[in-house]
Amino acid sequence: MQMDSFDKLYLDELKDAYNAEKQLVKAIPKMVKAATSPELRTALEDHLEVTRRHVERLEEIFQDMGKPASGKTCKGMSGIIEEGQEILQEDGDPGVIDAGIIAAAQRVEHYEIASYGTLRTFAQIKGDTKAARLLEETLNEEKEADQRLTQIAESSVNIEASDVDEDEWDEDEDAERDTGGTQPGRSMSERDSDRRGKADGPWT
Repeated sequence: MQMDSFDKLYLDELKDAYNAEKQLVKAIPKMVKAATSPELRTALEDHLEVTRRHVERLEEIFQDMGKPASGKTCKGMSGIIEEGQEILQEDGDPGVIDAGIIAAAQRVEHYEIASYGTLRTFAQIKGDTKAARLLEETLNEEKEADQRLTQIAESSVNIEASDVDEDEWDEDEDAERDTGGTQPGRSMSERDSDRRGKADGPWT
């Protein structure tokens, strides 16, 4: 597409957001499966339903514009998801993995907040009040999801994850006292392989 008008830029950004949301509809279930915190799992499951609504809103905007609902590949979201899938494929302490999932999910939210903030402003400039309202609703939901993840991280998940480091240190000190020398503790992967398996493949 030749980017020679504001309308074309707006349409291009809508397509980018649409593809990003479609990628997330496939990616979030992988995150749910990998998470062990009940609160985190619930938050991700809830946001999956919200993400499906975001897809529907974009489809409504495309329909009102007389354009087909389609999306070019959103390389930004693809990169964030690819980076996040590394967390899902790691062996390790469940609490630490949960903290990593939240970090990955919040990168997603921050990307979408930037995207929908821009789209909302573009719609306002064009005078499309309906599209601006729909995009504002999505923008607010992305902010709410980010805030919910922050609350979960700060109230439980990050605290539990940091305790793992302390427990590992304590185990190493106990082993050294018992043997009179340095004895490496078991790795997190060895300790927890029977508690948690790898996520089944990449997010998408």
